[in-house]
Amino acid sequence: MGNILVAWRERLRKAVKWLYPGLGVKRYLLLALLGLFFFMSGLLFFWRQEILFREEAVLILGMMEGFFRHPLWGIFLLLLGIVLLFWGLQLTGNAIAGVLLPGHSRSLIEKLYMRRYLERGPKIVALGGGTGLSVLIRGLKEYTSNITAIVTVTDDGGSSGRLRGEMGVLPPGDLRDCLLALADRESLLEQLFQYRFRGNEELGGHNLGNLFIVAMAEMFGYSRALQEFNNVLAIRGTVLPVTLEQVTLQAVFEDGSRAVGETKIVQEGKPIRNISLYPPRCCPLPQVISAIEEAEAIFLGPGSLYTSVLPNLLVPGVREALRRSPAPCFYICNIMTQPGETAGFSAAEHLKALFRHGCADLIDGIVVNSSTDLPSTLLEKYEEEGAQLVEVDAEALAQWPIQVIAAPLLDYNEVARHDSRKLAALLLSQLAGWETGLDGLWAYTLYNLDGKLRRARKEMGASAGYPLPATRKKLKRILKHAFRKV
Repeated sequence: MGNILVAWRERLRKAVKWLYPGLGVKRYLLLALLGLFFFMSGLLFFWRQEILFREEAVLILGMMEGFFRHPLWGIFLLLLGIVLLFWGLQLTGNAIAGVLLPGHSRSLIEKLYMRRYLERGPKIVALGGGTGLSVLIRGLKEYTSNITAIVTVTDDGGSSGRLRGEMGVLPPGDLRDCLLALADRESLLEQLFQYRFRGNEELGGHNLGNLFIVAMAEMFGYSRALQEFNNVLAIRGTVLPVTLEQVTLQAVFEDGSRAVGETKIVQEGKPIRNISLYPPRCCPLPQVISAIEEAEAIFLGPGSLYTSVLPNLLVPGVREALRRSPAPCFYICNIMTQPGETAGFSAAEHLKALFRHGCADLIDGIVVNSSTDLPSTLLEKYEEEGAQLVEVDAEALAQWPIQVIAAPLLDYNEVARHDSRKLAALLLSQLAGWETGLDGLWAYTLYNLDGKLRRARKEMGASAGYPLPATRKKLKRILKHAFRKV
């Protein structure tokens, strides 16, 4: 019995999605109802003119009155007719989708809902690299398809480093991870692009996705190659390298020594004073600057502070674009410190490193993890590597006029990283209440109709909240944005 109720509840949830705001479907459903009304009006006209089997109709109505004397039966029949009409339209749409989209796992309303709903999401720019950036955008893609992931290109290790050294191409590893994170893909396709060749031959250690990107880059150039990759994986957003030039990361350590190359810098394991790019006058990709200027929210990280986040900000023109942008900019602090980069760093020391590199006036808030209940076995593993949980030093953070956003964001897995669902829910909640944040109609839809966001907020111990602000100023802003979308 319980399974039957769950199944019917799921069917009802999918059916109600036809009425969600912004889908562009209700107008056509109303048109269908209007057509049905005129059709019934025509039948009534013929019946009153005694043209259309009036005697038979009177007989049927008389029989119905004999069985259904209460007026509520009339209301029931009207509602039943509307339900059957909607159900018939839904089944018709699914039948058409079955022909046009054979083998697709989603129904037509799911596909339409995802496309229209995500298109109305906020324009988000995320800068970083490595695993951290892909974790962030994997969560955000459930709420918006207007995501631009800007990826650093200084990686010189592993398969990416080998391809960069042998073929003179941009390191494709971080680009691949972000493309897969944004993909509306089948699991087999993801496994294929993540496959790493075995053995010690030339192909040994290389990743198939890396080779695929390099091959397409040689055929079409990087800009078109990433677009074609988008078509293959149905990307919900855009992935851009911060620059198309070959740049190398350089570091000066606290003891005055220097190192060149991302891998070498980490291997040295010394406290870093500052980092820079060579050549220093590299040019950013024009689309990167345009995305930042049009963004409604900007996120830095999560990811390696010195080798993933800062390299993007060191490209000339990027920090200037961030300063010009009216969008709020949040730094997402790592959960664990990193040996060779941020050993012993607190959250405030992460910010100090950013400020030393010219980012003091860019950041409006910092997102930190407040969960400390890391499994003992995992904690011991990290301690053996010289890593520990990043301390949230509230007093030190309070010295700067930035917002501190703390929440339990830990993903209890084999490694300590952010839970993409919780992180996305926290960030979207912050944006919905930001003075220059989301469109009011979209925020209303998000809070009231998206079960994933509500569940993630509940897991973090946050209340669901009411999307419409109480102040007249914010309410006026919501109405302005809502009418602009109509």
